[in-house]
Amino acid sequence: MATHSTGSATGPATSSEPLRVILAQPRGFCAGVERAIEIVERALGKYGKPVYVRHEIVHNKRVVESLKGRGALFVEDVDDIPEGAVTIFSAHGVARTVENDAVGRKLHVIDATCPLVTKVHKEGQRYAGRGYDVVLIGHPGHPEVEGTMGQIDGTVHLVSGVKDVDRIQPAHPERISYVTQTTLSVDDTRDIIAALKQRFPHIVGPDVKDICYATQNRQSAVRHLVGLVDLILVVGAHNSSNSNRLREIGADMAKPSYLVEDATALKPEWLDGVKTVGISAGASAPEDLVQELVTRLAELRPISVEFLAGIEENIHFKLPDELITADER
Repeated sequence: MATHSTGSATGPATSSEPLRVILAQPRGFCAGVERAIEIVERALGKYGKPVYVRHEIVHNKRVVESLKGRGALFVEDVDDIPEGAVTIFSAHGVARTVENDAVGRKLHVIDATCPLVTKVHKEGQRYAGRGYDVVLIGHPGHPEVEGTMGQIDGTVHLVSGVKDVDRIQPAHPERISYVTQTTLSVDDTRDIIAALKQRFPHIVGPDVKDICYATQNRQSAVRHLVGLVDLILVVGAHNSSNSNRLREIGADMAKPSYLVEDATALKPEWLDGVKTVGISAGASAPEDLVQELVTRLAELRPISVEFLAGIEENIHFKLPDELITADER
């Protein structure tokens, strides 16, 4: 692990006992989030403000507020968007009814749906087109789940836990398939998929390699981190599915774990008796929030900072053609 040290920052420390801070790798933004944010930024640069965004572009207040300051307007319903306006669909994806409503309002739509979410849509559509019922493993009410269900013609059964499997009543049990929400990892879905295969031996679904790489990588890093620290802090929004899961992994492994939206949410008493802190961040959390949390820790204790060895992600997703400049083609 790479290491550097820093003394107490401005302000009195609550303790002189040194604190070891280990940063997970990877953490923070994934390629789908980076692409979605860049789409909004480039749309503002090309078309001027305002640019309308249906739903939060990603689940993070800092990101949303920053884009608002540059001229993005966030709405939950396309009916709230003026006819003909430049409109961006969030990284979570949307249902076909939303796409149709946008056409009805003659909106200039730029789709920022994560390509891995789009891949799930296409898999579900392919299964449904072959006459299969589709089981969607995901969290009820999550915008990605609502969008996926609304992209698949035919019967879709939503399951969020093993107990839901027994409630499925497919028209033809031998023709059933499954897809998963991208912010769930192999470990999140393993027991549900096993229960599905036990009840429906002929069920078909995507290969394990089709699970979102970013979700799996961040969860694996936190599992590694848990064995090295006394406390886990996850930077992320409370409505971020993948951020919540990172915190839950720490808690499930009997390690005190907290989800913090920013450095102000840190409670000094969490550090009582703690010698080593592990920090990760959800896929929609910017790195500056992580660094602000490290600065806050340095205000409370003298700290040393280490970087956990981990997977280096070098994936980049293509932008929509209309936002690519001539010299980038």
